[in-house]
Amino acid sequence: MTGLLVGAVFGAVFVVVNAPGPLGPVTANLLRGAACLAAAAVLVMWFRAARAERPAPDARRGMFGPGYLAVVVAEAVLLFGGLRVLAALGRPEEGNVAWVAFVVGVHFVALAPIWKDWSIAVPGVALTLLGAGGLVLAATPAVAWVPVVSGVLSGVVLLAGSLTLGLRGAARVVA
Repeated sequence: MTGLLVGAVFGAVFVVVNAPGPLGPVTANLLRGAACLAAAAVLVMWFRAARAERPAPDARRGMFGPGYLAVVVAEAVLLFGGLRVLAALGRPEEGNVAWVAFVVGVHFVALAPIWKDWSIAVPGVALTLLGAGGLVLAATPAVAWVPVVSGVLSGVVLLAGSLTLGLRGAARVVA
């Protein structure tokens, strides 16, 4: 559940930060509100699950072993290095969110075999594609839509995945 909470928080941040722009203030504010409500719902599920069951210390240690650390280090290098490369190439600033979505998506796909949990590859592939699409879009006259495609939609994917898996987990706890 902690991973779902992290996904929901980052999903909400993606939506809140990237919602303005071509969507207009009313749509942006509705999306922001919905994103915050979804993240709050995952937080409630997280607290309920934390009370119901405690994972064994060995289970947590296995998730955050050397494979995880290698992926996180690579993610940080790619994230910050890539942003510098985009800036050096004079790419539009809107492309930054596309790069972030791309790298975060690849990070999920890379973690799937390490954690032996292929369910995280699904949002990973979606974020990778939304990031790649935004990078392509950043080179077109429609560059203003990059935050919507790579930011808002990536946030929606993270929130939807967190809510879906959180509800499944909550149903198992109740059963």
